[in-house]
Amino acid sequence: MSVYNPYQQYKQTQISTASQGSLILMLYDAALRNLRIAIESVNHKKGNDAHNALLRAQDIVSELNIAPNMEAGDIAQNLRKLYTYMYTRLVEANVKKDAQIIEEVLGLMSGLQEAWAGIIRKQKSIPVQGGYDGGI
Repeated sequence: MSVYNPYQQYKQTQISTASQGSLILMLYDAALRNLRIAIESVNHKKGNDAHNALLRAQDIVSELNIAPNMEAGDIAQNLRKLYTYMYTRLVEANVKKDAQIIEEVLGLMSGLQEAWAGIIRKQKSIPVQGGYDGGI
């Protein structure tokens, strides 16, 4: 018998009702959180904690790498190249337990997260066309 966890239920509902852009932002947030944990763990010589946080970040980058619509052209291809680069650097950081490499990926990921947040804000500010307001 499983125990009811309201927080887990809330998170599941949040994920299942989110737009694709919001889901990508959630992935960025989770990756950034894990990268910060990894940096802190490396700096405090907690190798196992760093390893686990880096594995979670690698998993998230792998998920992000399959998200771009390749029909979108150069932007999607460049994003995939960047995700592949970040993944490779995270593997290297995990092997070497190197905080500088993690910080490099953190900087790249932060830039992408800010860009996506800006896109979502811009989309939300565009008025609905055609008279239908989505029930609002």
